[in-house]
Amino acid sequence: MDTSKTNRIISLDMMRGFSIFGIFLVNMLSFHSPMLYLNPATWWGSPLDKGSYALIDIFAQGSFYPLFSLLFGYGLVLLYERTVGRGNAFMPIAFRRLGVLLVFGMVHAFFIWHGDILINYAVFGFLFLLFIRGTGVGMTITGGLMWFIPQLIFCFLLIITALFMPELESSIYQVEMAKHSIEVYQSGSFAEIFSQRWNDWSMVNNLGNGIIMLFSIFPFFLIGGGAAKLKWMERVTELRRPLTVSFFLFFFLGLFLKLCPYIFQGGLAFEYIQDTFGGPLLAIAYALAIALVADTIRGKRLLRFLAPVGQMSLSNYLFQSSISTTLFYSYGFGLYDQISVFSGSLLVIVIFAVQVIFSSYWMKTHQFGPMEWVWRSATYQKWQRWKK
Repeated sequence: MDTSKTNRIISLDMMRGFSIFGIFLVNMLSFHSPMLYLNPATWWGSPLDKGSYALIDIFAQGSFYPLFSLLFGYGLVLLYERTVGRGNAFMPIAFRRLGVLLVFGMVHAFFIWHGDILINYAVFGFLFLLFIRGTGVGMTITGGLMWFIPQLIFCFLLIITALFMPELESSIYQVEMAKHSIEVYQSGSFAEIFSQRWNDWSMVNNLGNGIIMLFSIFPFFLIGGGAAKLKWMERVTELRRPLTVSFFLFFFLGLFLKLCPYIFQGGLAFEYIQDTFGGPLLAIAYALAIALVADTIRGKRLLRFLAPVGQMSLSNYLFQSSISTTLFYSYGFGLYDQISVFSGSLLVIVIFAVQVIFSSYWMKTHQFGPMEWVWRSATYQKWQRWKK
């Protein structure tokens, strides 16, 4: 979520840049392989691929969308406070901003890649507007309870299901559907790919999953918005001790929960605990770590390469999808299912390095990233200044 260039909080841009890398690392698995239908524990056989997948599963999967959700909520509250502070009406601006994001998401989901998250962010953003005038403490507590209680119930239901219907776990992996996806994305026509992309998107974005996503993503809008109201990122020096204690608590508890499927050799219930509890706790730990490091002169220098990437987060996110689908789909190079987890991870590092270099160059001479400029111009119904 872009905010005014005035009084920009650089640590938030660093967090966005870090999130864009983590999201890409996780998304790459779905860019080159039919992750919706396969069992990752058996699909890749080499120790190098298994190890690479385990690292992504533990440190990235389930952590970066919650992190970006926190930042989205934080950014919306900053936009609200700055808009109201200038004496302007916030709701028309917010509705246009989220509406344009929804259009971006629909184009992205249906014409580029099925794993789009922008549609969800736009829809939940509209819901967030109902809470935006709340207090920081109220938003944080509401978000925490809205996340923890439903997830606890879902987890209990999964445990019951695993005990009384163990055959259900194996039924979620569909080998024939995986093979069909490979055939279509690797060598199908554009129309066939469009149809497959629609089916893949619909499989995830149905009513049942929508309820789960509501309680998995939206609460972090509220927690991030509450943090913005309480000025946590602006008060890092003042709050260094409690934030440091919180970092260690969230990191080690989150890491333990992320390791549960590996420690206990469990099924869906442990995997659910891993992603819905462990993932968000690690997300908060990552945010706290960046805030604490960026609050020092040496740390700010160390992490400054992430800030331009974060300032262009929308452009970089859409570029990752565009370049990846071009590489892997038949209308590009047709490399779908042709590379391993390890090779895909190396590709992420290479492409992200290019994005770091390009973003740094671009932001030296421009006010906004390309897509951010379009987004902002549509939001304010006025062409924004392009160059610095």
